[in-house]
Amino acid sequence: MKYIINNSKWFYLLSALMMATAACKQNGNSEKLPILGKREAVSKIVNGNELIDTLYQTIPAFSFLNQDSTEINQSDFSNSIYVTDFFFTTCPSICPIMSRNLLQVLDKYRGNEEVKILSHTINPKYDRPSVLKKYADKLGIEGNQWEFAWGPQADIYKMADSYMVFAKEDPNAPGGFEHQGWFILVDKQARIRGAYDGTDADQVSKLLSDMDILLAEYHEQ
Repeated sequence: MKYIINNSKWFYLLSALMMATAACKQNGNSEKLPILGKREAVSKIVNGNELIDTLYQTIPAFSFLNQDSTEINQSDFSNSIYVTDFFFTTCPSICPIMSRNLLQVLDKYRGNEEVKILSHTINPKYDRPSVLKKYADKLGIEGNQWEFAWGPQADIYKMADSYMVFAKEDPNAPGGFEHQGWFILVDKQARIRGAYDGTDADQVSKLLSDMDILLAEYHEQ
């Protein structure tokens, strides 16, 4: 698997992961996943008192077409945690492994309305919704728990930046595109709560475990 090691966002994300590889403990014995990405301290007045709050990086609003040529946007994921990745259907390297590993996520949480998967194609010129539909059918995907997103390439790449995932068109790369194989875990507030190597079995197991922790966080509220 080839990663881009000269990308500043990759280093930023890796540093965040190194500092928060294990879930932290808060409120007694309850485990909480870290919130990754940029953050900003802001002050606000409550009942005449100044309080310091933290604004966390969130995934921006988006609108794409899925494999059924139906529009999907952030509201479709607002009541769910979700795992997202970036791939293309003709990828000759890591994408087939990533798709097989995402099937593990789907199999574990199939029918759970609090869990979704969102895969963005980085080759929208070829991966039209009809192509994504054939790809989904080949994987045995039915319904809308796993969405495959198609849109303008510039918009897709901006989304990759928001998730701190590197992706670009490169004629010298296998299949013509170079990208990282991260699975990004996002909570119901559109905050990044984890990043995992989608080609590594141990990392996928960690993702599944962390998803249970994140779901429990909402059930305890």
